[in-house]
Amino acid sequence: MRHGKRFLALLLGIFTAAGLLAGPGTAGARPESTSAPDWSGTWSASVMRAGGGLVPNWSLEGFENQTVRQVVRVSHGGAAVRIRLSNVYGHAPLTVTGATIARSAGGAAVRPDSLRHVTFGRSPSVVIPAGAEVASDLAPLRVEQLGSVTVTVYFAEPTGPATFHADARATSYRAAGDHRADHDGNAFSDTTRSWYYLSGVEVAGVPAPRDAVVAFGNSITGGTASTPDANNRYPDELAERLAAGGRPRPVLNAGISGNRVITDCVGEKALTRFARDALDQPRVGTVIVLQGINDIGFSEIEDFPCSPNPEVTSAELIAGHRELIHRARARGIEVIGATLLPYKGAFYYSERGERVRDELNRWIRTSGEYDAVVDLDRHLAAPADQDRLDPAYDSGDHLHPSDAGYHAMAEAVAPLVACPRPLDAAALTR
Repeated sequence: MRHGKRFLALLLGIFTAAGLLAGPGTAGARPESTSAPDWSGTWSASVMRAGGGLVPNWSLEGFENQTVRQVVRVSHGGAAVRIRLSNVYGHAPLTVTGATIARSAGGAAVRPDSLRHVTFGRSPSVVIPAGAEVASDLAPLRVEQLGSVTVTVYFAEPTGPATFHADARATSYRAAGDHRADHDGNAFSDTTRSWYYLSGVEVAGVPAPRDAVVAFGNSITGGTASTPDANNRYPDELAERLAAGGRPRPVLNAGISGNRVITDCVGEKALTRFARDALDQPRVGTVIVLQGINDIGFSEIEDFPCSPNPEVTSAELIAGHRELIHRARARGIEVIGATLLPYKGAFYYSERGERVRDELNRWIRTSGEYDAVVDLDRHLAAPADQDRLDPAYDSGDHLHPSDAGYHAMAEAVAPLVACPRPLDAAALTR
């Protein structure tokens, strides 16, 4: 009985801190309140404007009188949960008629006893202004470490083109009509491998401050070529590795396939999106930067996948990395640099590009400007040709790692993030 009272007291405290017992919530570009220290990110997706490239998706057509069900695996557990929905790239206000969250039962099904209706300022619906993001109220659902949760959102009114994440490596589901409270997945006959509007899941009741890790990068961070629905992206593998070692930390994925450092292409360039996708995440203490290969590779291909594709130099990329380091340090956040993986044989490989990659990697390794460095180039290189991915880690396109390669990346990163580094008192109050 004492354990039950303790849990109820904890939950009551979380409800009060989150404002659910004190008044309505607010919507904004990134909602903040006195409850912010009680929330920690446990899953994230970096969003982008609607588009038809990369993988088939529903972003351009949007939704009307349709329900979208999305399954995500969290990296860290908590006593309660809330979701973030983004209309950052919307051209008009987005009406969310209603939403639910539940523990996954496989595919589009959910566990009936776990289904919770999500509210926004105590209302089942919310209107998200164009260019904004909203956090829901607290939902009293205990979330288990490395557990899968299902977020279901119903759109009664036309949404227009959807803010989304293209290459999710996970199946999302769509049904005609309102099926947000369905337990089985029978109505969800349409599928895609993108995420829509869902930009984050956060948990309450996590004791450690500023311990979240953000993996910031492109498709190699996003997990392209990993097995769909298997959660084998390197940030997923990193969360597993930390949990198995008895030092779990929330790990958030801020990768976008095709993303570049200094030029907009697929998703806004890293210099533009770094604050929103990495530094503004709740309780972030460490950011791992793995960026630059697309700047190098796409500059060798005219009009693909977007234009312009300026020829990039190592000096320009180093300047971009320095800016990311400066911004993280200004926020009291540890920043780890990752060397670019070998890519010889990839569709956009060139000898000139290889020289730029070598120069950037040499700077990352030797400059001392990053707080720490993980040398993924050397960890994943082929023994017989250091410019190629090891065949044991190559997905087959000579650019993206296989599941085994992503596992090897996580093994290399884990020792650097096994313990959050101490931060000064001023940084902890942010």
